[in-house]
Amino acid sequence: MAQPDAETFATHQRSNWVRLRTLVILRWVAVTGQTAAVLVALYIFNLRLETGLIAMTIGTAVLANILSTFLFPENRRLNEDEGVMMMGFDLLQLGVLLYLSGGLSNPFSLLILAPVTIAANVLPARSTILLGVVAIGIISALTQWHVPLLTATGFPLELPQLFVFGFWVALVTGIVFIGLYARQVTQEIMSMSEALAATQMALAREQKLTDLGGVVAAAAHELGTPLATIKLVSSELIDELDEGSELRDDAVLIRDQADRCRDILRSMGRAGKDDKHLQTAPFETVIREAAEPHTGRGKTVEIRIANDSDPSRQPVVRRQPEIIHGIRNLVQNAVDFSASTVRIELSWSEQTLGVRIIDDGQGFSSSVLGRIGDPFMRRRRWQLLDDRRPGYEGMGLGLFIAKTLLERSGASLTFANGGARALANRSGGAVVSVTWPTDAIGTAQGTTRPLGENERLA
Repeated sequence: MAQPDAETFATHQRSNWVRLRTLVILRWVAVTGQTAAVLVALYIFNLRLETGLIAMTIGTAVLANILSTFLFPENRRLNEDEGVMMMGFDLLQLGVLLYLSGGLSNPFSLLILAPVTIAANVLPARSTILLGVVAIGIISALTQWHVPLLTATGFPLELPQLFVFGFWVALVTGIVFIGLYARQVTQEIMSMSEALAATQMALAREQKLTDLGGVVAAAAHELGTPLATIKLVSSELIDELDEGSELRDDAVLIRDQADRCRDILRSMGRAGKDDKHLQTAPFETVIREAAEPHTGRGKTVEIRIANDSDPSRQPVVRRQPEIIHGIRNLVQNAVDFSASTVRIELSWSEQTLGVRIIDDGQGFSSSVLGRIGDPFMRRRRWQLLDDRRPGYEGMGLGLFIAKTLLERSGASLTFANGGARALANRSGGAVVSVTWPTDAIGTAQGTTRPLGENERLA
C-alpha cells in the first residue's frame, strides 16, 4: 500500500486544521489589545494620533468578526483559500494601523510576525510563502511611508534611519526564520502523529485478524463433525442412486460442497490463534509465520539457525501481533530491495533472542541510514534503485511501524549495510538486526508453562 509523504499530508490536511472560531477569538484579542494601546497612547502618554482613521481601521476588524460569527457556524473548518484571506486581512489591518501610528518606529510592529507564524503552522507552503512576502512588503513600505507619532507639543517621535533599517532587517529575518522554524516543528509533529496513528491501525488490524482467526478455528473444529456426516451420507446416496439420475447429481453436488466448506474453513482457520496452545510457539515458527506472505514473490527467502544456537533447545515465544507485523514489514522491505536472496538468521542464548534480516540488494542509502525509523523520510531508497520496488513507493512509514511495534515488544533494532558480503561476497546489502531479552517475549529454552483450560466461546 502506498504511503504518502509528509508534504502530501500537509497539502491535504493542514488547510482545514483551523476552525473559524479560533481565528475569530484571536482577532478579538488583537482588537482588544489595539484599542488598549491606542487609549494608553492618548490618555497616558498624550500622543497625537489619527484617532478617527485608527478607530475606523479597528472597527473594520470588529465588523469582520461580527459578520464571520453570524454568517458562518463557529465550528467551520477553513480551507486553504479562506485561511489565506483571514490571515491576509489581519496583516493588512495591522499594516494600516502601523502606517497611522509611526510605522516601524512603533514597537508594536513586531506583531506583524504573528499571522505569518500561524500560517506556517496551519497552511501549505505556497500559502505561507505568499503571506510572508505580503508581510515583508508591508514592513518595507512602512520604512518609507507612515504618519509619524507626535507628542502633545507636536514633537515627532522618529527613530534614526540606522535603527529603522536594523529593525526592518530584524523583522524580515524573524518572518523567514520563525516561519521556517514553526513549519519544520509542525511538520515533525504532524508526521509523527500520522505515523503513530498508522502504527496503531496496523497493530489493531493484526490483533483483529488474530482474534477472528481464533473464532474461525473454533468454528472449523465444531463444524468438522457435521460436515463429515454430510459427506458420508451423500457418498452412500451416490452409491445407491442410478448413474445419470438427477438425484445422484444432487448428491454429488452436496458432497462436493461439503468438501468445499471443509477446505474453506481449513484455510481460514490457519490463522486461528485463540487456542491457548497456539498463543505460544517455537521461535522459528513465529518468524516463519511472519515471513510467509513474502516467500512467494520471486525472491529466495532463507530462514536459518545460527551455528552457535542449539536447535534442540529452541525457545518458546509468545505470538504477539507486534512481533508478527513488525518482522513481516522488515522482511517485506528486504524482499522489495533484494536482488535475488533474503536470509533470515535466528539466534538465541539464555539472555537474548535475535533475528538478522539480510538482503543482497544495494543497501541503505548513506543519506538516510542515520534516520531510518523516522516516519516519512523524504529521500527514499526506491528513488535510488530505478523504481525497482514493486507495487508501491513508501519506505519510511513501513520501517517506522516495524520499529515502533518491535520496540513495543521489548526489542532493540540496528540498521547497517554489508549484508551482501555475507550472501555473495560482495559489497552492499542491508542488514537489520532485532534483539529481545529472552524474558521479554519467551520462556526458558526448551520449556513451556501451564496454559490453563481453553475458554468456551459464547
